[in-house]
Amino acid sequence: MEAKELLQLSGAVEEIIFRSSNGYTVMTMLCDGVNATAVGMMSEVHIGDELKLIGNWKNHPSYGEQFAFEYYEQYIPSTADSILKYLSSGAVKGVGQATARRLVEAFGEHTLEVMQNEPQRLEKIRGISHEKALYLSAEIAKTFGMREAMICLQKYHVSPQESIRVWKRFGTETVHVIENNPYVLCDSDIGLPFERADYIAGVLNKPADDVYRIRTGIIYVLRHNARNGHTCLPKDKLSEVSADFLKLDLSVIADTLSVMLMDGSLTEDTLNERAFVFLPSLYRSETFCAARLSMLRQFPPDSITGIETALEQFEKQQGVSYAVLQKKAIFQALSGGLLILTGGPGTGKTTTLNAIIALYLRHGLKVSLAAPTGRAAQRMSEVTGKEARTIHRLLEVEWDTNDTPTFKRNEKNMLECDALILDELSMVDAPLFESVMRALPLGCRLIMVGDSDQLPSVGAGNVLGDLIASGKVPVVQLTEIFRQSMKSLIVTNAHRIVHGEMPDITRKDGDFFFLSYPDKEKIASTIVDLYTRRLPATYHYSPLDDIQVLCPGRKGELGVIELNKRLQQALNPPVSAAQELSMPLYIFRKGDKVMQTRNNYNLLWTRADGSEGSGIFNGDIGIIEHIDKASKAAQIRFDDKLVTYDEEALLQLELAYAATVHKSQGNEFNAVIMPMYYGAPMLYYRNLLYTAVTRAKKLLILVGNVPTLRTMVENNRKTLRYSGLKTFLERE
Repeated sequence: MEAKELLQLSGAVEEIIFRSSNGYTVMTMLCDGVNATAVGMMSEVHIGDELKLIGNWKNHPSYGEQFAFEYYEQYIPSTADSILKYLSSGAVKGVGQATARRLVEAFGEHTLEVMQNEPQRLEKIRGISHEKALYLSAEIAKTFGMREAMICLQKYHVSPQESIRVWKRFGTETVHVIENNPYVLCDSDIGLPFERADYIAGVLNKPADDVYRIRTGIIYVLRHNARNGHTCLPKDKLSEVSADFLKLDLSVIADTLSVMLMDGSLTEDTLNERAFVFLPSLYRSETFCAARLSMLRQFPPDSITGIETALEQFEKQQGVSYAVLQKKAIFQALSGGLLILTGGPGTGKTTTLNAIIALYLRHGLKVSLAAPTGRAAQRMSEVTGKEARTIHRLLEVEWDTNDTPTFKRNEKNMLECDALILDELSMVDAPLFESVMRALPLGCRLIMVGDSDQLPSVGAGNVLGDLIASGKVPVVQLTEIFRQSMKSLIVTNAHRIVHGEMPDITRKDGDFFFLSYPDKEKIASTIVDLYTRRLPATYHYSPLDDIQVLCPGRKGELGVIELNKRLQQALNPPVSAAQELSMPLYIFRKGDKVMQTRNNYNLLWTRADGSEGSGIFNGDIGIIEHIDKASKAAQIRFDDKLVTYDEEALLQLELAYAATVHKSQGNEFNAVIMPMYYGAPMLYYRNLLYTAVTRAKKLLILVGNVPTLRTMVENNRKTLRYSGLKTFLERE
């Protein structure tokens, strides 16, 4: 992002227009006799506060010129007039307008100093007792202590938004706590990276073997691996990695790790005769899920009677005849309380699921449908004809004071349904599955649908794989490819890939094509031509709505980043500088296809019918409809939802002409193009190829060389995940 010279704006707060729970503030300030609107993150603020803001002017498309500040300094009000405004605003509990006036009349510009340091003088004011004087003194000290803490944290390059989280956690002890142990800034409710805390520790001359540093470093290693999907790590491996990361002797790490296991900071358990270490929250997730599933097995719902007759009647009415394994799944769903329905494309999962739903409804059961992502839920609605929600919506997500998502539906407020059907279970991580389990009432049927050969969840855990491997939950795996699906090379080749066989790439008359090119430049130029010219001309596909390039990884000439830039240049070249924004990774232009890269529950959206809501989620794809260069804002349409992004929110977007296979999970596209050129070995394996192939509904084109394709087919090193759910289920 291009650097700008920062400006200063000083004045007193006249009006607070808006303030969110996370500290985002819109206010009017009186600066040299002129009112100015300022926006940014800050701790508590009140009318009369004197501030120096550091930032830049911007023009908001709806609200006009605003001063967007990045940093600020807050001063104690110094004039009698500003002190009166400050105290009259309710900034100090126990002081109303009348008391504020009497205080300022008595002490003038020294009012706040007297309140903090000479509380006995306050007792001369009518209505202020000895106890109230001491209380007001403490309140003033707390308020100005917060300001001192904010100034102190700014010295260490802690932003105002981060400072607010620190103050909420430690209050008046903030400075003392940070200077004693800067590594508390890495706690999950504050969330600074370990390297930032390590920098502050260096400024404070903390030793490398400081016990707080070692403890936080070990937890950092576990959290880093959790982001890579592991709920735990082997104890010996954790010690070795932590020693290397912290550049300390293994014995020092082992001693600290032992103490952390004893005091409950970490949890140890034995899996397959090997010691593993968990973060307590992930240990709780997996052990709770295992215990809850065991309870659901012990207290199943009443079996529906007359299943065989009901199914025969349903087959006659629908004019279908279900295969043996499909009938087995339907019987299990109606007679028991638990079922995992799995299978590859073309094996009839949707047909089976629709029969289960129809028979549930005929027997008067209330059925809820859910999937991990918005796209997956939308597709589930389309194929079942019933409303499906994201799991977050099903559980009624809301936010705590730290803007952390929590769920209203839990063990104290359970779901109101007789059967819950979860689709795309391979995408569900351990903490989210725990949240579902906590909200699921005893006696509720749980049908879990997924493809066990797809990639596991982005988050920590291997829920679907562990459930199947444990043998403790009934599983029906559909294997027969139905006749109508046999016509599709996408379907038949997907099954060949799963079984370690090379796909048929000789056919030129189907929906699966391989274009062989030897070098990266020719592969890249062919992908661009297919995307922008050949497929739209031949199949009338829209590049924005129908075609998706999927890559194994992000880096390199055939990775997501470079292909996105080439595709953007070919499809949406620059027309007007006013209709584009320069961001750190990409230039965004009006008309660009973009993807949200993390869940953001606070983004507000509106529909054409006037309905409103909030939440845009990781993997959602939209189109930029309008750009306001002056305010660095953009309007983006996600299906039928229109969202306004400010500069900060835009950092959560990437171009989406090309995307990684991982990011495509839960989505389907009419046409998928994938480069086949060898890269990082950890990204070229069978499950990733299979997942990419099964994202295509009507057309799949692989562009590259055959040896790379063969390498992926033969590499069956399924993504290794350390997790405990399988063992915990077996114990139950």
